Amino acid sequence: MSDPLAGLPPRFLRTPEAARYLGLSGRTLEKHRTYGTGPTYRKIGGRVVYALDDLKAWADLGAKTSTSDPGKGTVLPAKKHPTLRPYAGQERR
Repeated sequence: MSDPLAGLPPRFLRTPEAARYLGLSGRTLEKHRTYGTGPTYRKIGGRVVYALDDLKAWADLGAKTSTSDPGKGTVLPAKKHPTLRPYAGQERR
C-alpha cells in the first residue's frame, strides 16, 4: 500500500507543535513572534503556522562548534531588543 502523503510538501506546524519541535514552550514561541526574534511564520486565516524548514533554519542560526565559534548568527532571547527596528509606521518609544 502506498503512502497517501508521499509527494506532498512538508507539513506546517501550529504553535504548540512547533514549540515542541524546538524544545521551547508555546508561550516562548509566542513572545518570539511578538518581538520579531523568532522563526518565520505564516498566518492562514486566524491560525499561525510554521514550516519545518523555517524552524530548522532559525534554530541553525545558533549552531556553534565551540564557545569561541562566532557561528552563522545569533538566536536572540524572546524579549525586546533596542537594535531591532520597529514595525513600519510605528515610532520607537
